[in-house]
Amino acid sequence: MNYLKPKILLLIGFVAVFYSCKKQEAITLSSPDATKKIVFLEDEANSSLTFSIFYNNQQVIQTSVLELVSEELDFSGEITVETIENTSENTTWTSRFEERSTIPDHYNQTKIYLKQGESKFNIIARAYNEGVAFAYEIPEQGNLGEIGLNENIHYNFDKDYELWSTPKREKGVLTAQGEYKKIPISALQVGAERPLVIEISDSVKIALAEARLVDYARMSFNKGTTSPYSIVSTLDGKMGEQKQDTITGAVISERKKDGAKVHKSLPFQSPWRVVMMGNSHGQLLEQNYLIQNLNPPSAIADDSWITPGKVLRETTLTTQGGMAAIDFVASHNMQYVHFDAGWYGNEMDNASDATTITLDPKRSKGPFDIEAITKYATEKWVKVMLYVNRRALENKLDAVLPVLKDWGVSGIKYGFVRVGDQDATAWMHKAVKKAAEYEMVLDIHDEYRPTGFSRTYPNLLTQEGIRGDEETVPNAHTLITMFTRSLAGAADNTVCYYNSRVDKMGSHASQMAKTVCIFSPLQFLYWYDKAPSAPIKDDGLWGDTRTIGNEPELEFFNAVPTTWDETKVLYAEIGELGVIARRSGSDWFVGGINGVSQHDVTIDFSFLEEGSSYQAKVYTDDDTVNTRTQVKIETLDITSTSKLNIAIKPNQGFAMHIIKL
Repeated sequence: MNYLKPKILLLIGFVAVFYSCKKQEAITLSSPDATKKIVFLEDEANSSLTFSIFYNNQQVIQTSVLELVSEELDFSGEITVETIENTSENTTWTSRFEERSTIPDHYNQTKIYLKQGESKFNIIARAYNEGVAFAYEIPEQGNLGEIGLNENIHYNFDKDYELWSTPKREKGVLTAQGEYKKIPISALQVGAERPLVIEISDSVKIALAEARLVDYARMSFNKGTTSPYSIVSTLDGKMGEQKQDTITGAVISERKKDGAKVHKSLPFQSPWRVVMMGNSHGQLLEQNYLIQNLNPPSAIADDSWITPGKVLRETTLTTQGGMAAIDFVASHNMQYVHFDAGWYGNEMDNASDATTITLDPKRSKGPFDIEAITKYATEKWVKVMLYVNRRALENKLDAVLPVLKDWGVSGIKYGFVRVGDQDATAWMHKAVKKAAEYEMVLDIHDEYRPTGFSRTYPNLLTQEGIRGDEETVPNAHTLITMFTRSLAGAADNTVCYYNSRVDKMGSHASQMAKTVCIFSPLQFLYWYDKAPSAPIKDDGLWGDTRTIGNEPELEFFNAVPTTWDETKVLYAEIGELGVIARRSGSDWFVGGINGVSQHDVTIDFSFLEEGSSYQAKVYTDDDTVNTRTQVKIETLDITSTSKLNIAIKPNQGFAMHIIKL
């Protein structure tokens, strides 16, 4: 293999270990159901740590290498195994904030204590029924207090498999919110986002992912050089002053490419490097709780103050508009009103102060009495969220949070956040913890993607890192997002309904389906639309603003929850067709989204409770319906033995609410 030759090199690979004094034997770790396996230390030379990964006895990742580079520690010579610790875990945990209320946490773990030269390091690996994960640990040694480190992982494959990649990372380009394309491994370009979905065969899908990224540089992917079909993961370098496009938020400044990417005090453990595995794109999505399982349990002893729910954005930034939005939310079983940028001045001006109400005249002429608004919201059992650009938060968070708390605000949307390097990552997660101290729920926008931190701090209800409705995304691309980006966790898609872009993206029924298909505990509805009694806002800053109507199908939006007890993927043809069923209590909701070709689907209701009767309301597109949105509503009596055939036209969809009788 054509490895790099830095000054000091630690090459770490993985394989199960049976160790002898003369020859280091491979170490194998298998999942509880024996379908997944990771093997360490296959290299007879014992000069690098190698790993290979198996799914149902098929080697899905060939012998590969983890490469660590440090100036402070000299990793050279033969690798020896000092000891191995094996443990197992078989538990469940519960949550009010996930895609399922009960999550299995079942794995076998090995911890391999290693020495190379005089330097010590450990490998921790877990094999779950859903996939495998590994992390490295640098223990205390010598007189070292801190080290600098760089990391490259060389994943080798036996064929030029196709994968789903975000755009090349370069100045001015959004990657985490970028357009996915299906390309071969050999065409991969720098900066591909996590999770990286790779199609090994019709019955084997894997995703390279990252979990528990809290105080470390972000991982991303590029085409590798260690074999004909290789992927290399690297860490983001430090960035100085962050310069962003003031419209999109895309970074336009340079990152440092050389040298250590992280600096850590000893001892420390890296984030988890994860390989999710399943027999279909649907199974990968159903089992995406693997990312959460690799994070610690909740650090919030009493989370009763954390409220998931549906959100209406108010854009006039006026007291009248706020009251109108609260009235609408209260009467439509929604939970939050959110006020977007402009309430504390120009969000792109570092001098703008989020401890004051200082309206940006381009956004609002006022008046905007936030305390009167929050008081009225409390009377109506509605909560209030505010948008704050990171410029008004960094180095000012301790001043901003108590003021917002005093005003009666319940949540914040962090905007234009920095991502990538260790400093940005550490600040972001400290800000989540700090918000929890003030009982604030959070929505992190722009390029941030989750790695499971919301298990530990569930006040982080959602985040963007998605190419959502703000980008006028066609159904076909949403059907890629559902089975790539959604593997990482909740995604704030900002669902549109009346805005004219709906006709470009798909249909009204497929917009309804997004509330089921794209999981987000904070689900923004009617993006760009306004409450009926709100003032007219026609300054063009918010796009084509329409007034929310009273079409009969709005009953679905009123009823649909944002968190779930159970999730089942019924159809998963990436880019073509997706149908997902989710249960909340005894009710089920089904969402179906179709791409550019007509599909005839059969909904098999065997997921319903056997022997019980149900009533299903089915919402479909029908151009004969005489409303603005042209959504047809049918009511059916069904049981677990029923089947329903639905012909879905190109770029349309359907939604369904199933009630147990």
